[in-house]
Amino acid sequence: MERKQEILQDVVIKFAGDSGDGMQLTGSQFTNNTAMLGIDLATFPDFPAEIRAPIGTLPGVSGYQLRFSSDRVFTPGDACDVLVAMNAAALKTNLTAIKKGGKIIANTDGFDSRNLRLANYPEGENPLENGSLTNYEVIKMDVTKMTREALKDIAMGMKEKDRAKNMFVLGFLYWMYGRDMANTAGFLKEKFGKKPEIFESNVKAMQAGYNYGDTTETFTTTYKVEKAKMEPGSYRSIMGNQAVAYGLIAASQKSGLPLFLGSYPITPASDILHDLAKYKNFGVRTFQAEDEIAAITSAIGAAYGGSLGVTTTSGPGMALKGEAMGLAVMLEIPLVIVDIQRGGPSTGLPTKTEQSDLMQAYYGRNGECPMPIVSASTPGDCFEAAYEAVRIAVQHMTPVILLSDGYIANGAEPWKYPSSADLAPIPVNFKKGLDEGEPTFQSYKRDDKLARPWAIPGTPGLEHRIGGLEKQDVTGNISYDPDNHQLMVKIRQAKVDKIADYIPEQVLDSGPSSGKILVLGWGSTYGAIKSACTALQAKGHAISHAHLRHVRPFPKNLGDIIKNFDTVLIPEINNGQLIKIIRDVYFVDAIGYNKIMGVPITKTELVVKLEEMLKA
Repeated sequence: MERKQEILQDVVIKFAGDSGDGMQLTGSQFTNNTAMLGIDLATFPDFPAEIRAPIGTLPGVSGYQLRFSSDRVFTPGDACDVLVAMNAAALKTNLTAIKKGGKIIANTDGFDSRNLRLANYPEGENPLENGSLTNYEVIKMDVTKMTREALKDIAMGMKEKDRAKNMFVLGFLYWMYGRDMANTAGFLKEKFGKKPEIFESNVKAMQAGYNYGDTTETFTTTYKVEKAKMEPGSYRSIMGNQAVAYGLIAASQKSGLPLFLGSYPITPASDILHDLAKYKNFGVRTFQAEDEIAAITSAIGAAYGGSLGVTTTSGPGMALKGEAMGLAVMLEIPLVIVDIQRGGPSTGLPTKTEQSDLMQAYYGRNGECPMPIVSASTPGDCFEAAYEAVRIAVQHMTPVILLSDGYIANGAEPWKYPSSADLAPIPVNFKKGLDEGEPTFQSYKRDDKLARPWAIPGTPGLEHRIGGLEKQDVTGNISYDPDNHQLMVKIRQAKVDKIADYIPEQVLDSGPSSGKILVLGWGSTYGAIKSACTALQAKGHAISHAHLRHVRPFPKNLGDIIKNFDTVLIPEINNGQLIKIIRDVYFVDAIGYNKIMGVPITKTELVVKLEEMLKA
């Protein structure tokens, strides 16, 4: 049968089903296949909070959204062109996110009376049959039945065979978008090579899905998205937590410091621990502690001993680390605290994204306890942000907070990875002995950065006192003198403020240097802000975008940039945190745009907000 091929510029697919349906695996395999073709992409995995939520229920829906395009993309898309719904709950949860006229690929076995009841549909109502989906192109497939038929000759239980139905769907989509299945077959071989029946069942199911599309006469069109026009170089698909791990390893190698990670597992930061544990060949040591306090204090001990000390966590864990973070500030010792933010407070929304911890990073410790803050903006940018956090920590002798969040931690994008020669050096100078004329080691004598010397324990003549009690200026002895305490508080703040002399000035990401509106962002709002501003700039509007890497201290010229615009809009996935700091520091009546739903801000809603501001 002759079929036509349609060239598309941009496609958004969402895979949705029970948390046991393998939607994350299906989505990540389609993502890797897409990346290998040189097509630009962005992803948004969406997990249920429960490890195993009740099957068929709305809270148990797991989703994976992928946008791929022949143009550059910066968000995973506002609405889906294609929804793969493995059951009724998956359809109900995601129906409002499908474009009118979009495709719904529905596994009819997931729409039986039991699944419809669990998804809270009225008795006797089936959305696949009641005419409620007339605005969409519905492709009904009994995926479960066809998967079982494809695997009838394999000696496995029915439950085990049903686990391969996600591969059937993946094979069908590979056919629909003209893809080769070889890379996924290779992945399955690597993952299940020692379990031949599981490997065979998955490959057979994938091939069956491909053949179903290829032989069914009702499917008359396949689709293709061309390779994106991107800057030449070597790319790989990378997730944010992976990029943090690689950035830390690169900084360890360029500084010559062995990397020590003291961590306690917590969603969504645990993958950094998992990734770093794979790289013992780079001298990486990972320690899974019994709790958050042990995790950070072990990293402090490693830093005291001359290693690159790192601890990873999320908001609840950083709350527990607070006292030890104050200890690191008092010791003036290099340490990187990686906070992958999630919805809060308390346990909050452990698998949902939120820019929840900026105020905590600024102020969430007892006493006057200033710490530099570095923010990552995209999955690939996590590498640069982690590298910069290490540079500041070791060159300024201070703990540094690196902020990421669940959206970019679990999202993926093509990343043009640098060679080692492209990375700026991170020189580290340990104190080797007493200076000429120095009678005893003065452990709090400072350099031009106001940083104290880093002395390795056991170095002859450099014995010194550590601990959380206040230190005497220069000598480092314990001091209860009130004047000395005020002086040391001021010096510790001045040291953090002085980092502004050693970071780049702020630049505009897009738009004119002055105009009506400056959209100022930080963290994972980058893609939505960039896309919205670019769209309105194309219409001739004087809108500009600046995005912060350094959140404490701010770049020295940020205030001058802000003054060049009539209005400042600050979009955040919280209830307004950066905006309070900007108002305090620069006395500007900025406008906030806040979304606290556990999902990212979209391009469309920002465009609507900016158009309202332009009319006003």
